[in-house]
Amino acid sequence: MSGIVRKIRSSMAANIIGAIVLMLFVFGAFVCTTGFFNFTDSFKREYETSTYHIADTATTLVNGDHLDEYLRGEELDEYEQSRRYLNAYTKRIGVSIIYVIMVDRTDYGRFVSVFNLINNDVDKTNYTEWELGHKRDTTNEEYRQKYRAIYEQRAVHETVYRMRPNDGSHPHVTTMVPLKNSNGEVAAILCIQRPIMEMVRARRPYLIKIIISTLVMSVLAAIFITVFVRKQILVPVTVVSEEAARFARENTKSKEIGEISKYAELRNLAASINTMETDMVRYIENLTTATAEKERIGTELAFARAIQEGSIPNEYPAFPDRSDFDIYGFMLPAKEVGGDFYNFFLIDDDHLGIVIGDVSGKGIPAALFMMVINILIVNRARVGGTPADILDYVNKDATEHNTSGMFVTVWLGILELSTGKVIAANAGHDDALICHRNGETAPMKSRHNIVLAAFEESRYKDFEFVLEKGDKMLLYTDGLTEATDIHDQLFGRERAIQAFDAYKDRDPQGIIEGVRSRVDEFVGEAPQFDDLTMLCLELRDV
Repeated sequence: MSGIVRKIRSSMAANIIGAIVLMLFVFGAFVCTTGFFNFTDSFKREYETSTYHIADTATTLVNGDHLDEYLRGEELDEYEQSRRYLNAYTKRIGVSIIYVIMVDRTDYGRFVSVFNLINNDVDKTNYTEWELGHKRDTTNEEYRQKYRAIYEQRAVHETVYRMRPNDGSHPHVTTMVPLKNSNGEVAAILCIQRPIMEMVRARRPYLIKIIISTLVMSVLAAIFITVFVRKQILVPVTVVSEEAARFARENTKSKEIGEISKYAELRNLAASINTMETDMVRYIENLTTATAEKERIGTELAFARAIQEGSIPNEYPAFPDRSDFDIYGFMLPAKEVGGDFYNFFLIDDDHLGIVIGDVSGKGIPAALFMMVINILIVNRARVGGTPADILDYVNKDATEHNTSGMFVTVWLGILELSTGKVIAANAGHDDALICHRNGETAPMKSRHNIVLAAFEESRYKDFEFVLEKGDKMLLYTDGLTEATDIHDQLFGRERAIQAFDAYKDRDPQGIIEGVRSRVDEFVGEAPQFDDLTMLCLELRDV
């Protein structure tokens, strides 16, 4: 039995048809409920309007100027005459009670009865008439608010419905209207209580008719929809589903699905299955070739990365026979190969060339452009000249042959090892960070020139500064400051300065490893979007 239940639950046909039938019944219930309440509201509005007119007419039978005299026992002939009129009106109009009350206006919590006429025959009730001057507390807060609204003339009339009275009486409506004196002031409130059993009795057959008609329409609609949906939708979908399952098992093309439905969506689905089978068979046939091609591309990228790594210094210590300085570089491409580069080389025994750059873009094109710029800088630096002279030459040469529209930022410096004097030029690159031997760490502010390979007529300017013995310098690309965490926050230059300062007592390799650890901790699980390159130099006191 449980297996049958599970099968029914997993059947699309059973679930769709069941859902449709359920929605029809829910809709039927909604229609019944809505009709019931609309019927009741319509009856209430009719009762409210007619009862108001009955009450308003009854006010003409009472003299509003003599109510106080009635309570004092005066004008009793007039009082009895009005009482007879009201009594006759009660029976003639067919209401349960007509009563006139004067409410204590201090808090509307009490009232005194002036007239009280009962007609128990109209609703088979057993009400008892109140005597003239009978005092009583207001029934509840609802009545107090309605009394106040009438006395303050904020309402022409007020109505209270009691559909399920808890005092043993039958369902009724009570309408209250002001009884005014000759000055137009509200002297009392005239109330009429009218039975509403007609409405209660009329609702039941109306509701039964609605329920029966809704159920019949729902069942007929469910049967029609079930037959229609099964034939026009579920059977075609089953054919498509079974063919898809067969192809998944066998991976072989079968006879094409024909015109399974008159609906374009299902015909398109069948055509898509046919096309999918043809394409999948072709894909399976080409998969081996595609896999081999991917492996070939991967091998070529690995070679390209090896070539790129071989184009920059990567063996340390870089100058084992020199004790007057130490230098260490690090590069981590965002892809297999990248566009960042660094280099350092001795121009002669007393001059060290230092360069770091960042090519726009990533991947193999950026890596090729990087190697070209690197070679041009190194070769031109060995000829002689200042960094500005070198960048002028490299910019002119690179711009002439730059058909790809790429450009590169470069920081190039020549360090005189004996004196610590640095002549440098900056082509749109981040400023170097300097950690002086006294412990102060700050950027070395420099004049920024335009990037390389952008404009052939660009010219570059040198600037100078001095490194004291024991000073350390950190060069980096924007992959350091623009490293991003999972909240899209940047690592920034301030964090870079703090990281450099935290590891300033280490050698250049230790500084770079320490800064990198800070970046890894900051980035966390966020992916690397840019190449990260750093170059650190220490001028030693020997």
